[in-house]
Amino acid sequence: MLTRNCLSLLLWVLFDGGLLTPLQPQPQQTLATEPRENVIHPPGQRSHFQRVKRGWVWNQFFVLEEYMGSEPQYVGKLHSDLDKGEGTVKYTLSGDGAGTVFTIDETTGDIHAIRSLDREEKPFYTLRAQAVDIETRKPLEPESEFIIKVQDINDNEPKFLDGPYIASVPEMSPVGAYVLQVKATDADDPTYGNSARVVYSILQGQPYFSIDPKTGVIRTALPNMDREVKEQYQVLIQAKDMGGQLGGLAGTTIVNITLTDVNDNPPRFPKSIFHLKVPESSPIGSAIGRIRAVDPDFGQNAEIEYSIVPGDGGNLFDIVTDENTQEGVLKLKKPLDFETKKAYTFKVEASNLHLDHRFHSAGPFKDTATVKISVLDVDEPPVFSKPLYTMEVYEDTPVGTIIGAVTAQDLDVGSSAVRYFIDWKSDGDSYFTIDATEGTISTSELLDRESTAQYNFSIIASKVSNPLLTSRVNILINVLDVNEFPPEISVPYETAVCENAKPGQIIQIVSAADRDLSPAGQQFSFKLSPEASIKPNFTVRDFRNNTAGIETRRNGYSRRQQELYFLPVVIEDSSYPVQSSTNTMTIRVCRCDSDGTVLSCNVEAIFLPVGLSTGALIAILLCIVILLAIVVLYVALRRQKKKDTLMTSKEDIRDNVIHYDDEGGGEEDTQAFDIGALRNPKVMEDNKIRRDIKPDSLCLPRQRPPVEDNADIRDFINQRLQENDVDPTAPPYDSLVTYAYEGNGSVADSLSSMESLTMEADQDYTYLTDWGPPFKVLADMFGEEESYNTDKVT
Repeated sequence: MLTRNCLSLLLWVLFDGGLLTPLQPQPQQTLATEPRENVIHPPGQRSHFQRVKRGWVWNQFFVLEEYMGSEPQYVGKLHSDLDKGEGTVKYTLSGDGAGTVFTIDETTGDIHAIRSLDREEKPFYTLRAQAVDIETRKPLEPESEFIIKVQDINDNEPKFLDGPYIASVPEMSPVGAYVLQVKATDADDPTYGNSARVVYSILQGQPYFSIDPKTGVIRTALPNMDREVKEQYQVLIQAKDMGGQLGGLAGTTIVNITLTDVNDNPPRFPKSIFHLKVPESSPIGSAIGRIRAVDPDFGQNAEIEYSIVPGDGGNLFDIVTDENTQEGVLKLKKPLDFETKKAYTFKVEASNLHLDHRFHSAGPFKDTATVKISVLDVDEPPVFSKPLYTMEVYEDTPVGTIIGAVTAQDLDVGSSAVRYFIDWKSDGDSYFTIDATEGTISTSELLDRESTAQYNFSIIASKVSNPLLTSRVNILINVLDVNEFPPEISVPYETAVCENAKPGQIIQIVSAADRDLSPAGQQFSFKLSPEASIKPNFTVRDFRNNTAGIETRRNGYSRRQQELYFLPVVIEDSSYPVQSSTNTMTIRVCRCDSDGTVLSCNVEAIFLPVGLSTGALIAILLCIVILLAIVVLYVALRRQKKKDTLMTSKEDIRDNVIHYDDEGGGEEDTQAFDIGALRNPKVMEDNKIRRDIKPDSLCLPRQRPPVEDNADIRDFINQRLQENDVDPTAPPYDSLVTYAYEGNGSVADSLSSMESLTMEADQDYTYLTDWGPPFKVLADMFGEEESYNTDKVT
């Protein structure tokens, strides 16, 4: 069959297609294009008006794919009308596959395919052909392009590129419900024959599913498929080319189809009665049993809600759903008592949470079952008659006094005797004792309410038959107050009365406090002491609300006559026995304005309320004065020390003053001081200081060359000496001012004129003002003398 098809194709290509030129040139026409002509000039003749017939005529060649013959496959023949058969024309081939896939006979122009071709790898090849003069190597005609197409054969089966497939469809779906669409791909040429035309069919999976042979859509073929019966289906799909005809190639794939769940099944209890046994000692809220209804559905369709049908046991029990197991968990809402009731019976209902309206007609989606609970007897500890005992006792009650009792009973069948004891962990100080048989509580020590107002401890009761079974109860004992402390004034008051006070004027409101625990409604009463009631200057007015007012009885008071008044006030409480105290209030007479505002009082009145005496105040003031004196002395010494340091510095540019402790002998006393030091500082090195004189400080100047005598300096010193002689406030020692040298390292050198050989008229001292305030004074002094001398000369 394949050989016959290839032979027919070859004959059609060679003769009916018109792609190759015959041996003798003649007019031809291609299959796909209009006829074309190449204008060629014959050798030796060139005419602008001569029209030459075309030399090549072709559109495309065809070659069969997958050729398995022993000889190269003949493709076609190229021929030029300039080839006369004399062997002077050479044919060349270039382009896709030239030389490797296709070869050409250079003399005859025959083209062969030298290896098998696959259309799915490369469907066509583009090549270029040219006729060349074999002697001159020049092209006889322009290069032309042509195509060799690979003719397809059915060598590829359909393939499912996305397989295997996974699909799902709801259970109970009707016939024809869409499931999935599959698609197969054939690599053969879809434009040639039926090699790529695919048809689908089911090889395995019938009669549950069907497939459309053209589109590959899979649908359900049976109604009401039940997931609970069968959930998974495996369907084998075949895709065959050649339109499904005999001889076509086929490919297969598997489709795994799952039936998804719908709520088409109600919950069902596996049995109608559930029996449970519960101990009576089970705590409230504990789980006492589990029951389960079965629902064959899956996921949320199998979620079950349990409830107790109103009736017996509805108030004692509760049921909740375990989300993991979908079981109904029974819990206890109230305690059980075997001696009261030994059994309970009630019904439990199970229903679905998520209903599907399509299946309501199948019946109610719920079920009921009966639960029977038997209460088991348990040996229980004694039970106290109260959950909390509160007792009261007065403070200072004698030791051994019974203040109350507790009672506990064994409620079990064949009750046992009970023993009582105090939990010493809660009553570590042992203020109370309890009778082990009767349960009476008594004091073991004296109680003080002001120390501890309330006691809280526990009492334990145990069964004689089983001491390990115990119960506990809290005891709260309040210690009642006994009136043992008298009331007192709550705070110390600073009471003042104006000199111009009028009778009946309230000058102070007082209140009282009692350290006893005053019961509700207790009242305090205020009054004057009996000894102060005779011709009182003040009286006490009781306001009957636990406060009282100090009231004046005189028309005006005088500080000169009496500055302080002491008023004894008696305060009583209303408890039993009655307690009272006398409190003395201090009232100070002050000067006030017409509105009653205090203007001034004795200073002592300010401090008396806080307990300071006059002597203490004087001592405090004396200490403050001493501290101030020490501070002033310290500051003065610091300043004097700083001044001495500045005056004795060798680098100080100011005057150097030498102080003596004795009075000089005047101008005639040449032994006390040598005036030559003013002219030559070197003389001071040889100067002999008097033995009876000890200078405070001695600052020797640097050695300078001697200078000539200067009349201005002599006159200046004489003037200063005269001023000190006539000054009665001058100290009893001479002061020597030396201007003969400057400080060490001074950039300005010496400021004295004693070293200058020039006249003062030649000096200009104005530049000294730029050096600062200290030098400005010196510049002004010498400037004035220069102007004075100039005026005198003129």
